[in-house]
Amino acid sequence: MAKYRKLGRTSSQRKALLRNQVTALLSNGKIKTTDAKAKEIRKIAEKLIAMAVREKDNFEEVTVKAKVARKDKDGKREKEVVDGKKVTIYDEVDKTIKKDKPSKLHARREMLKVLYPVKEVPEAQAGKKKNTKEVDLVAKLFDEIAPKYEGRQGGYTRIVKIGQRKGDAAMEVLIELV
Repeated sequence: MAKYRKLGRTSSQRKALLRNQVTALLSNGKIKTTDAKAKEIRKIAEKLIAMAVREKDNFEEVTVKAKVARKDKDGKREKEVVDGKKVTIYDEVDKTIKKDKPSKLHARREMLKVLYPVKEVPEAQAGKKKNTKEVDLVAKLFDEIAPKYEGRQGGYTRIVKIGQRKGDAAMEVLIELV
């Protein structure tokens, strides 16, 4: 018995299809697809979510000194003249940042191998390219999805059968995050 379904595609096409559908599932919460594809998507998505649940609190908070430009009341940078040139004034500020431990960093990189970059377009300004935002799907996995499934031992997705597709009678399903 094979370890995975070939889905009637070459390996590169199959990998691209599964990566695309897993990315869509995690960004939207649910997708509609065929039964065979959904069972393959489930394997990949469950592994990613389990990794996020396991590593979500694996970081340390570090205080670092950062140079931040001083701003006036309008939000513009303050400048002063030094040797005949205008130079921005910087202040040193202590900032607390979250630093991933090595295992969380590895998990983040493994997730980035699977997930495609996602761009989000606000509905109010649809059709304008400059208003699109890059969505950090890995951060969404760690910050939103993982805390939701913290006490759960697997079974993060649900497959609901819809019925047969009109054209080729393939069984269509709705795969969603529980």
